[in-house]
Amino acid sequence: MFATRHLASLTRSMSTLSRVHTAKAPAAIGPYAQAIKTNGMVYTSGQIPVVPETGNVVEGGITEQTRQSLTNLSEVLKEAGSDLNKVVKTTVFLKDMNDFVAMNEVYASFFSEHQPARSAVQVARLPKDVAVEIECVALTD
Repeated sequence: MFATRHLASLTRSMSTLSRVHTAKAPAAIGPYAQAIKTNGMVYTSGQIPVVPETGNVVEGGITEQTRQSLTNLSEVLKEAGSDLNKVVKTTVFLKDMNDFVAMNEVYASFFSEHQPARSAVQVARLPKDVAVEIECVALTD
């Protein structure tokens, strides 16, 4: 009986999943969505500092790359019916933790009033050898 109810609940939840896509952020470079919207939440894939119009990594260092990653993230959220003020949690992946202070200065300009929970971790390598990738979980309308 429990298994039947659980399966029915899971099936209902699965039917409310919707894929989010906007041309104002880089297209997924693999078999995944820019974000998934479900039950009043949006879960984004990591956004890297690729300029959507060119498909190239933005020129510059960690400052420019963080700005582009957060701009891309903002566009995905907008398409999902959300925005940076509704972000619950972010995860920042850094190629080099020595870039933390510079990344944090740019990050603070995007999250000045509303400051979501955040994790920042150093990783061995990121797609396209970028310096930063940022993902989030947010509320939707």
